[in-house]
Amino acid sequence: MAEAEVDIREKLAGEHKQEGASPHLPNAPSVNAKADNTCLVRIQSPKENDFIEIELHKQELSYQNLLKVSCCELGINPEQVEKIRKLPNTLLRKDKDIRRLQDFEEIELLLMKNGSSEWIQYTPSLAEKSCYNSNAAKMTY
Repeated sequence: MAEAEVDIREKLAGEHKQEGASPHLPNAPSVNAKADNTCLVRIQSPKENDFIEIELHKQELSYQNLLKVSCCELGINPEQVEKIRKLPNTLLRKDKDIRRLQDFEEIELLLMKNGSSEWIQYTPSLAEKSCYNSNAAKMTY
């Protein structure tokens, strides 16, 4: 009878172990399971310094995709963006730069200058343009 109890305990212990999971937390998800990269994005502005969070699929990390999603979420036209900067002082210029981004890095969009020497002042309101991100809506925390 003691052998049967040992077999049952070993079987139960084996069911709780998951590959890549922490041994202290039996049902912990694998660290590599996260398929999205979250970036904090804002428009360079002396009046507004708040960031918004955007999610990008790791397979779709590219300069164009970052620009498209950021502009959609912020309610601006991609043609208005002159540069993309990773704060505090690194210009992002190509897909390779974007693929190196880590979660929650701060990104700033620098807008084109207008006819004068001042930056275009644009502080979008959330009501101006709705941009529905279906992937973000499906996420659970």
